[in-house]
Amino acid sequence: MSFVTVVGNPKPASRTLAAATVAAAAVSRAAGLAGSSQTIDVCVLSRHLLLPEPSPAVEEALDQVAGADLLLVASPTYKGTYTGLLKVFLDRLPHRALGHAVALPLMLMGVPGHAPAVDAYLTPLLIELGATVPVPGLAVLESDLDRLDDVLEPWADQVARELDAVGGAVLASRAPLAQAV
Repeated sequence: MSFVTVVGNPKPASRTLAAATVAAAAVSRAAGLAGSSQTIDVCVLSRHLLLPEPSPAVEEALDQVAGADLLLVASPTYKGTYTGLLKVFLDRLPHRALGHAVALPLMLMGVPGHAPAVDAYLTPLLIELGATVPVPGLAVLESDLDRLDDVLEPWADQVARELDAVGGAVLASRAPLAQAV
């Protein structure tokens, strides 16, 4: 199973990247997934995303995302939603490019009032791209970063249960899965 993590923070070595890395490891442990996820830190690609000529690095990253069976998409909350950088990257994917993928949205935020942004904005974007989103997205508060394992464990367990429910064999075969929110 191909597990890819996409981080849409415009800052290198961001807290979002750190949280997404820990979240991917927690999901892998809880679901008993072999290997580790590949991580695409979109800030590394930012200089090439809007150029008129193709960029091999951007195309390779898009291919990894389009080929993922399981996709963790993480963004900080900017102006109450996901970052423009993440949107520009995901807009490069073809229509329904994630039709075979299970996606897990995660957003890092400073205030609890931004928590609805995960399911109000990021989840619909992933569904529009064709992904199945079997669990509510995870809102991680910056104040919880020092206890991230405590925040991630229940969510990762829920993800594992849902992955079992949709059937590991179905996911591994890359057959289309029913849409869920």
